[in-house]
Amino acid sequence: MAKVLLLNGSPHPKGCTWAALHEMMEVFAKEGIETELIHVGNKAIRGCISCNACGKLGRCVFDDDPVNETAKKLEEADGLVVGSPVYYGSPNGTILAFLDRLFYSTSFSKHMKVGAAVVSCRRGGNTASFDVLNKYFTISGMPVASSTYWNQVHGFSAEDVAKDLEGLQVMRNLARNMAFLIRAIAAEKERAGLPQVEHDFFTSFPDGK
Repeated sequence: MAKVLLLNGSPHPKGCTWAALHEMMEVFAKEGIETELIHVGNKAIRGCISCNACGKLGRCVFDDDPVNETAKKLEEADGLVVGSPVYYGSPNGTILAFLDRLFYSTSFSKHMKVGAAVVSCRRGGNTASFDVLNKYFTISGMPVASSTYWNQVHGFSAEDVAKDLEGLQVMRNLARNMAFLIRAIAAEKERAGLPQVEHDFFTSFPDGK
């Protein structure tokens, strides 16, 4: 059975971000896709310190939070949904620290795992936050799932989000599109394999020229 991980970057376990992710989870269940929701936003997660120890250890050097545990689950998953509230026009700092370490410290291929970003806000900053989260997917060879509008809900509480009928509709359509992509990629992988990935070149300018 296909599986999708969903990360809740909000400090509130049942807030606006959760309401959006929960709407998706109900659709995934109907589509026959297993889900696991991981609450990240209530954890004390330090940022990456660029020590590069993960290259030797095969995991992040800091092992006191769920980064390494989630990494194991991501390796087996077919898709990843990252949800975050908007803080000053950007995703929550906790989820960004988590994603920096999760993506940088994992050496396994994320190629063709389907990614989707979901943001919640009261009014503004949504599209800027949406763009930031999508960059983790697009640097990793992960197809990005889209919907019938940008993947966002509006409200100051989960009760407010329940009134955002279009936003919830966007979440349901996003989950259906993501389920379709996961199945289509699995079918093509079975038929012809995944696309070739080249890693021959790494452009840098250490000589200053």
